Amino acid sequence: MGTAATAFVGIDISKATLDACLLAPGGAAREKAFPNAPAGFAALAARADRHAGGADLRFGMEASGGYEDALAGHPHAAGRHVSVINPARIRYAGIMRGRGNKTDRADARLIAQLVRGQGPPGWSPPAPEVRELQALVRRRDDLRALAAHEKARLAAPALTPAARRSVARVVRLLGREADRMRAAADAAIAAHPGLKADRDLLASIPGVGAQTASTVLAELPPVDRVPSAESAAAYRGLARREFRGGASVRRQTRLSRAGNARLRTAPHLPTLTAVRLSPALEGFFDRLVGAGKPRTRAVGACMRKLVMLCYGAPETRAPFDPNWSSRIAP
Repeated sequence: MGTAATAFVGIDISKATLDACLLAPGGAAREKAFPNAPAGFAALAARADRHAGGADLRFGMEASGGYEDALAGHPHAAGRHVSVINPARIRYAGIMRGRGNKTDRADARLIAQLVRGQGPPGWSPPAPEVRELQALVRRRDDLRALAAHEKARLAAPALTPAARRSVARVVRLLGREADRMRAAADAAIAAHPGLKADRDLLASIPGVGAQTASTVLAELPPVDRVPSAESAAAYRGLARREFRGGASVRRQTRLSRAGNARLRTAPHLPTLTAVRLSPALEGFFDRLVGAGKPRTRAVGACMRKLVMLCYGAPETRAPFDPNWSSRIAP
């Protein structure tokens, strides 16, 4: 949390500009826009230093699909504390404060206030090999999503033969390019001993194949930055949310979905395989269904458990043990 000797900088990022708000130790707010370019990063940092009056500086910005990486890396390289904040936290912070206007300047001030009031954890850039893997995996998944979107067009009844052939060519092209990205991601993992060792540990879990393992390695932070398996599930948006209040409010527990969307969707198909192949997940799934839970909710609970297993294998540095559940006391 901040002190009187700390200044806070909230930054709202858009494609061309950075709107920054500095909250000085005395509480005064200073706002200014900068170009979203290296020169703008340097100018923003220099102005923050000038107006902070020697106070410690803490920077905060919203996670915006990778657009924040270059900006966050600038103060981080200078040894400054930088927080990259989940957009949901910022949105709900605005609701809590009764914010009326939704502008870039207002967002920058809100982020600065959130950093001052809540002290979010610091951000660290991924290792170079992880950044490369992440770019390849995301491109692979984006190409496959585009191919699926194009493939759905083939069902359009008004499609002429020439148009249908065009769609089929595009689907094949996107599929081949996605396969190239998959091969490049596999090669990047094989070329780095640490990634290869983690991939082999993940692949020991029933249902986790090469594609899911590469997504986990690309998107999930290192285990030394995730304190527990439950935290890993929450990072993927698979934490449980309870709705209870008084004697009458008893809604069904749901998954939060407030996390990394790519990680949240990646374990769905592997979970469907694991509930058939893994004794631990198969038994867990059968108990939930036997207790009257809908099958979709039982699959969601198994997804959460599979994510926790994916955290446990690299954390313990041991392959998955299919008999682990039988050795745990009831």
